[in-house]
Amino acid sequence: MDLLLGAVVLGVLLGCFYAAVSVGLSVSFGLLDVPHVAHPAFLVLASYGVYQLNESYDIDPLLAGLAITPLFFLFGLLAYRVYYETFERRGSDAGVRGIAFFFGIAFIIEVLIILQFGVDQRSVSATYIGKSWRFGEFRIPIRQLVAFAVALALTVLLAVYLSKTFMGRAIRAVAQDEEALRLMGANPVRIKQFAFGIATAVLGIAGALLIIVAPVEPTLDRAYIGRTFCVVVMAGLGSISGTLIAAIILGVAESIVLTMFGASWAPAISFAMLLGVLAVRPQGLLGR
Repeated sequence: MDLLLGAVVLGVLLGCFYAAVSVGLSVSFGLLDVPHVAHPAFLVLASYGVYQLNESYDIDPLLAGLAITPLFFLFGLLAYRVYYETFERRGSDAGVRGIAFFFGIAFIIEVLIILQFGVDQRSVSATYIGKSWRFGEFRIPIRQLVAFAVALALTVLLAVYLSKTFMGRAIRAVAQDEEALRLMGANPVRIKQFAFGIATAVLGIAGALLIIVAPVEPTLDRAYIGRTFCVVVMAGLGSISGTLIAAIILGVAESIVLTMFGASWAPAISFAMLLGVLAVRPQGLLGR
């Protein structure tokens, strides 16, 4: 029971971290219907940006994540503009070609990271990394608690932004009925471009959390493709609150399997849960 309880606690912490790395995909894929399979590659790129700032200027990883957030917002604007000009403006459904487009971007990012940093793992330094907090019989790494708190705040803030602000409601409106929004005088393309920029910008913070939790390597994005899409689909496309719930479920499930059956089974959990959700409840837990 002690092992199980410890696995559940660590699973909740891990789940909030998964929510942070998946919430951007919930916007780009869940609300905008963009097949953004390069999302994990953007995440790893952000981690290396945080590493570079931490290594060169000794900046705290979280502050470094905030520093690169505007750059990733601009990167997202550019990426969506290229995607729009290539597919949506021509009136063609992206489909498999859109997936191939983003896979190509992911491959280019991976190669550029290898050329710049090599294939070795990279990590950051901070006062809270390497320390732990004792809670009864459990020892919880401080970096996990930091990632938990920041990830929870990031997810809640994005949910509030999308539900309470004018632009947030416009983003949800363009996801529901783009033609009606156009008839009201709004420009759906600009709104979607701005939304994709936000989805990419949050990866600045998420990338900082990724490298705080564990060292990163150029091919780490492949380990997060299944996890992020599992969270978004299980949550229900476009549901930010559902993303948090689904991420915690995935984190707890992975942690229990890791504790009871070993590390080799943990990566398969996300794909198993993804297939299960698609078979039983395709609209997800809180799907629109």
